[in-house]
Amino acid sequence: MCVAATEDYPWKLSFDGASNAVGNGIGAVLVSPNGDYYPFTCKLDFDCTNNMTEYEACIMGLRATIERRIRTLEVYGDSALVIYQLKGEWETRDPKLINYRKVVLGLLEEFDDITFNYIPRDENQMADALATLASIIKVNKDEEIRPIQMSIFEAPAHCCNIEEEEKDDNPWYQDILRYVRDRKYPEQAIENDK
Repeated sequence: MCVAATEDYPWKLSFDGASNAVGNGIGAVLVSPNGDYYPFTCKLDFDCTNNMTEYEACIMGLRATIERRIRTLEVYGDSALVIYQLKGEWETRDPKLINYRKVVLGLLEEFDDITFNYIPRDENQMADALATLASIIKVNKDEEIRPIQMSIFEAPAHCCNIEEEEKDDNPWYQDILRYVRDRKYPEQAIENDK
């Protein structure tokens, strides 16, 4: 899949890792200049620290971006350690992270322009949710789970579930009128309806 870049607006990538008692997962979200979202998530089936999951998420997102031949990118993450190490503002001393940083620096050669930006956790909710989902879900190693499609419902499901009622010549409020006038419930009314 080749994605044409828009000169005026760069693509954006946010990433996050999750490491907990249940497992480890990573998530990344690639956002096009038009506002289209491309989510990526992966369960990590090896022991790792939280900082390692953050680097894994960043690398997954960068590789997905490179596969789509995107050359200009703004990267966002809520791990100050990873972001400032990649910007070169902090040293990478942890031996477990040194090789991760080298991998990222090698991937940077595929970009014409790339920036790394720190964002607070509450502004990185989608990548965080994908990472958390991947960390807790049990996945069969032989089958791939297709991309997640997320929609926004603005009304409860039962509001859209209007069934055809039997037609008669009475208005819709006939049962209410009968109760107000005669204090009688409809014959089919159960105790809970009353």
